Amino acid sequence: MTGDLARRLVTDELWALTEPLLPPFTPRRQGGGTAPVDERRVLTAVVWVLTSGCPWRMLPPWLEVSPATAHRRFTAWTEAGVWHRLDRAAVRDGLAGPGDSGWAAVIVKAARLRAGQAPRETATKG
Repeated sequence: MTGDLARRLVTDELWALTEPLLPPFTPRRQGGGTAPVDERRVLTAVVWVLTSGCPWRMLPPWLEVSPATAHRRFTAWTEAGVWHRLDRAAVRDGLAGPGDSGWAAVIVKAARLRAGQAPRETATKG
């Protein structure tokens, strides 16, 4: 993986905030596949897609994560509420303020849009 860019996409601070929020990896029921991929590497691939607008199928090989793995994990994390919890954790830890455009906030907003969820501002309006 291209280390410098990967570390800018998922900084140590962002990783420390996100890692405890991720659900544990569970192998697929049908079996097969490959060994689990490093979660930080997968998060980096997901962040790349979310912030670049790149389609999942065009994920660059230097990220060392298959498009299917990145999309599957994004879906699992979305269903597990990771983005909502990351948003709260970023505000709590001072990486972003409410409505802030900090990196964690940008990722959360992009994840919600990609998942077809309403952005935080419109989701709370009645």
